[in-house]
Amino acid sequence: MNEKGVKMQEKNVQGKKKQEKKVQGNKSQENRIQGKRVQEGKKQGSPKRENKRPESRAVKGVKPEQKQRSEQKQRTEQKQKAAKFGKPVLKQQSGQIAENGKRSPKKSMCPVMRQCGGCQMLDMPYAEQLKTKRKRLETLLKGICPVKDMIGMEDPFYYRNKVHAVFDRDRRGNIISGIYQENTHNVVPVEKCMIEDQKADEIIGTIRGMLKSFKIRTFDEDTGYGLLRHVLIRRGFESGEIMVVLVTASPVFPSKNNFVKALREKHPEITTIVQNINGRGTSMVLGEKEHVLYGKGYIVDTLCGCSFRISSRSFYQVNPVQTEKLYTKALELAGLTGKETVVDAYCGIGTIGIIASKKAGNVIGVELNQDAVRDAINNAKMNQISNIRFFCNDAGRFLVNMAEAGEKADVVIMDPPRSGSTEEFMDSIAKMGAKKVVYVSCNPETLARDLAYMKKLGYKAKEAVGFDMFPATEHVETVCLLVLRNPVTHINIDVDVEEMVQDKRGLATYGQIKDYVLERSGLKVSSLYIAQVKQKHGIIERENYNKPKSEDVRQPQCPPDKERAITEALKHFGMI
Repeated sequence: MNEKGVKMQEKNVQGKKKQEKKVQGNKSQENRIQGKRVQEGKKQGSPKRENKRPESRAVKGVKPEQKQRSEQKQRTEQKQKAAKFGKPVLKQQSGQIAENGKRSPKKSMCPVMRQCGGCQMLDMPYAEQLKTKRKRLETLLKGICPVKDMIGMEDPFYYRNKVHAVFDRDRRGNIISGIYQENTHNVVPVEKCMIEDQKADEIIGTIRGMLKSFKIRTFDEDTGYGLLRHVLIRRGFESGEIMVVLVTASPVFPSKNNFVKALREKHPEITTIVQNINGRGTSMVLGEKEHVLYGKGYIVDTLCGCSFRISSRSFYQVNPVQTEKLYTKALELAGLTGKETVVDAYCGIGTIGIIASKKAGNVIGVELNQDAVRDAINNAKMNQISNIRFFCNDAGRFLVNMAEAGEKADVVIMDPPRSGSTEEFMDSIAKMGAKKVVYVSCNPETLARDLAYMKKLGYKAKEAVGFDMFPATEHVETVCLLVLRNPVTHINIDVDVEEMVQDKRGLATYGQIKDYVLERSGLKVSSLYIAQVKQKHGIIERENYNKPKSEDVRQPQCPPDKERAITEALKHFGMI
């Protein structure tokens, strides 16, 4: 056979192969039309395999990326089914514990768990979570305070009644919403979260889908362009009231009325919508200015039989189920009889102080956040409570001034930030001779430090009870009772006449005034300048504040801008 004949033969063979493939393709298409599926795992030689796609084609022909997409599709379908019934995925494919008790070491209940970093213990059995947290608490408080059982939840999912979502765009320009990756400003897309209120996640998803049709751009932190930065949702556990806060970079909100109308049509359960304006280039979520777009601008919820008004910037515990248990235990440890003077330090919107007022003689609440104090006053009126007063001040400094003025408190309830309390604050507790201190802590490390210091002041830590306020995370909330070992009947305080005159005009110290001026105007002022301004307004000061150290030295005078700032501070503290 010559070369030409060989080529013709090869061509004929190739033509036959193409025809066979075409026939197989037609058969495959016919099977798909009839709704037939390829059944894998059948034995060779089975008569039912005649019209089926060869197994080699079903496996060999699938690329790795196609296989990955297929697996992702299966996981998505599982999540959708789970979401339909309001339950988490509990199959082994999702990383949760299966019925046989085995757990996948690689896959998690949450697809973005590792990127988010918020739920460190999500895949750990809940009983083990509680055990781990208690062990940690016992280790930190060893030799300082005995630890009782950890109080957990019956259902440790979907407990957060406050949900915050960051809005951004991915590399392809698609609108996303979610949470900042731990220690970064990279947004991790989150559609559903295992610890967040499900209705809140649903509303956030609706808003995300509405942005394109309303031509609303998400804010870009790098360029400074765009409108929507964050969405904050708060839901009343008992009342069911829902507040939606739209955080925008500009007060100009195009088609806001239509946007609000469309959102309420899809979610009529929303009771109020607020626009918060945050044009600052900081990591703060909320700005200072707000506009109520719908409703009354706040929600009302019930806790321990009392009603509370909650605004967008108010501090309110995110886990209402555990909060009620925590407050009940705190008041139990306080052992109020109806005669005591109680100080609620770091009182927020007055929750625990108002609850305590029903069993106390009188209550003093102290909080630095003005909006929270305003809500606290309204909450007291709403609950028809008259034996409680609220002060807008730093709790530490306020208590120091109370001690210096010779005022007393029988019980101090303190709930400081994660950094814990200050030695100055704790010294003031001892100086007032408070017989009991109920310490509510969100940080076991600083709690252990502060309890050790209170021991030096004559207080004994009687017991500590841990509360799992944040399941799936490493955080632990603790309530601890401290009792004064040898309470005294009176305390001698040396106060000169000039200080007494000053205290009557107001409780602000020089440190408070300096901090206020720095925070409001960014100016640093000296004690000399403060004394000069106070003298101008008739407030008596010590002579040495205005005297130069040397007669030859010319005394500096307070500049006009700093004088205005100091005057504003004096007005703020009610001194003029």
